[in-house]
Amino acid sequence: MADKPLLNTYGRLPIIFDHGQGPWLYDTDGHRYFDTFCGIGVSGLGHAHPAVTDAICKQSVKLLHCSNLFHTEVQHKFATTLCEMSGMDGVFLANSGAEANEAAIKLARLYGHNRGIESPVIVVMERSFHGRTLATLSATGNRKVQAGFEPLVSGFSRVAFNDIQALETIAGMNQSVVAVMLEPVQGEGGVNIADHQWMRDVRSLCDRQGWLMILDEVQTGNGRSGHLFAYQGFGVKPDIVTTAKGLGNGFPIGACLAHGDAATTFKPGHHGSTFGGNALACAAALAVLDTLRNDRLFERAGQLGRRMLETLHREFDDADYISDIRGLGLIIGIELTSSCPELVPLAKTQGLLLNVTAECTIRLLPPLTLTDDEADYMIERVVRVIKLYTGDDRPRVVELDNDVTRH
Repeated sequence: MADKPLLNTYGRLPIIFDHGQGPWLYDTDGHRYFDTFCGIGVSGLGHAHPAVTDAICKQSVKLLHCSNLFHTEVQHKFATTLCEMSGMDGVFLANSGAEANEAAIKLARLYGHNRGIESPVIVVMERSFHGRTLATLSATGNRKVQAGFEPLVSGFSRVAFNDIQALETIAGMNQSVVAVMLEPVQGEGGVNIADHQWMRDVRSLCDRQGWLMILDEVQTGNGRSGHLFAYQGFGVKPDIVTTAKGLGNGFPIGACLAHGDAATTFKPGHHGSTFGGNALACAAALAVLDTLRNDRLFERAGQLGRRMLETLHREFDDADYISDIRGLGLIIGIELTSSCPELVPLAKTQGLLLNVTAECTIRLLPPLTLTDDEADYMIERVVRVIKLYTGDDRPRVVELDNDVTRH
């Protein structure tokens, strides 16, 4: 299928999907593929989860959208549940992670202006990723994705991830800093995990300086880390946390949650969204939260993640082509010693959908609903593909394994 009439913004594989179920996606030719990264962390409950499907169907015949100039019952119920489960005081509802991060950036700037800081600065991290709008792109620590879109938005200062001394240095030099923005796990940056002590040190520094601590949990939130939000496992509480991706299990929704002074900074007219928090999105997201809590999927993510890491270490600890294996819950990175984009089409021939980020890191973001057998199957397939790719006897062309992928 040709890309037209779509603009050429993705390097798509030559495959057309028709439907999905759990961890599986089915193409129009009747093949099935195991989805190891569920739409880049979106379908955390797997494809076509019955609770989400039921919630969307029931809400669709009642109310799809209502202006935010009014209240809706489902929006209030969802917002209340999300704040209770996160321990935050209030939430602004948007449609994506980038929009949630835009709201966080605006909130931090307004917080700074309210304190008399004319040109507020937000400290961000090297190798970070916060979105593709101009402000979130400017906050992102990846020159490759920024190139060609200058002039970038000013007001950001960049430091190394997991380096508290770099933040301390900025604290002593720049009196315009109002916030620190970071990801507990840098997904696009290569699955780089924050040190527990560093997270606590950042929280302490923000408290001393009067800065806001902003956590981008677009990817790590919604149970994937082993907690609803990763910060709950790090033992810190941010002033602002953003999320999206798995929040709606495929239905677009984003959230910017705030605590303390940050929760009272926005006033009517400061920010808004036409579609943000619409009834259908809130119904889907509420079903996700209820399922995560009722099925204890936070704990499940932690258990599955440990199980997968043990297997991967057993298979690859002596492999000279593997640089590192790391993970937090069901966010797992397998870093090879060299660039490996060819792994993606190779994996496809083996009935596996694989994602490579930061050029050499396989990023696994499977559904939290995997059974033990499905988890073992996925890891066995990933191991097989890596060994096919790196082995001296790997074939130039690998034929489609019909016994596995035909359904």
